[in-house]
Amino acid sequence: MGKAGATLWLGSGLLAGRTSHAQAQTAQRAGASATRTVILGQSVPLTGAASEIGLAFAAGCKLYANQFNDSNAANGLQFKLLQLDDGYDATRAAANAKTLLTNEKADMLFGFVGTASSEAAAAVAAQQGGVLFAPFAAADNLRGSNFPNVFHVRPSMADEAVKIVRQCGAVGQTRIALVGDDDAMGRAGLAAVEQALADLKLQPLVASALVHPNGDNLDAGLQAVQKQSPQAIVLVSLSGTTANVVRKLRKNSYFGTFMAFSIVGIDPLFTALGKDVSGIVISQVVPSPRPSAIPIVKEYLEAIDNSDQTPSYEGLEGSLPPRRRARRFAVPARASRPRRCSA
Repeated sequence: MGKAGATLWLGSGLLAGRTSHAQAQTAQRAGASATRTVILGQSVPLTGAASEIGLAFAAGCKLYANQFNDSNAANGLQFKLLQLDDGYDATRAAANAKTLLTNEKADMLFGFVGTASSEAAAAVAAQQGGVLFAPFAAADNLRGSNFPNVFHVRPSMADEAVKIVRQCGAVGQTRIALVGDDDAMGRAGLAAVEQALADLKLQPLVASALVHPNGDNLDAGLQAVQKQSPQAIVLVSLSGTTANVVRKLRKNSYFGTFMAFSIVGIDPLFTALGKDVSGIVISQVVPSPRPSAIPIVKEYLEAIDNSDQTPSYEGLEGSLPPRRRARRFAVPARASRPRRCSA
């Protein structure tokens, strides 16, 4: 379900919150204690290929849950956030979803990370009449009629693809190629970019290569892509593959532009590439977590000051209340960081 569905569900949740608040006040006047605990079941990659993204996102979600509970201690509504590790493996994510819904009696599945893991969680939720809310995934098939129980607050992969392709067109880059992880995310990104090019009536991809995350077929794929002399290469991969692609192509004297989706993880990529990250354009769905006048960033940084966390894009996204996470932000370029285009 798309943004309208998410807004509708959120409205129902807010109504439930107000009802719970009124019930709690009535109970307190009667000398009783009324507390409603909403159990959120989350599966994230705390280990494995996407662990840097998963750890930061999970920490941000926990930060918000703690803040919510502190501010609503007297209102009778509390969150219980259960977080399990899936190692960025869809089979483990599905098992975690079953455990959370069946054994832990979670009211909903929340914030699963990755396309394949989110698809697996959505299927389990559908079987049990449950809901998957706010997955950290942008694959467009999760927004179709086959998944009416999935509610998004993130832009779709199609949204990001259009912004990326339009940016290329705006600077005269018509020869565009794509390199992605050979998995559900990479295939979804390839389809989204091809559709965006068609919708904007731009030249089709001059080349594409889906490579294994462990790099087994990386060199052959990159040679085939570079042979077509693309002006820009769109990257649909996690930070590990992305860093390898950038290093190898630059070593082979590729001087074109790299464009990446937000799922790459800016901070992990910056750690992997260091100064070599300069010049990469990354679509982003939240503002920079660096000090700024943006209220939600200020709130996030203030909360971080009272925790053991460090600021990150994924942590900020996890910490934003759902109504605010649904907003999209245009983030200007920074000289020391990869450039970003708004999704």
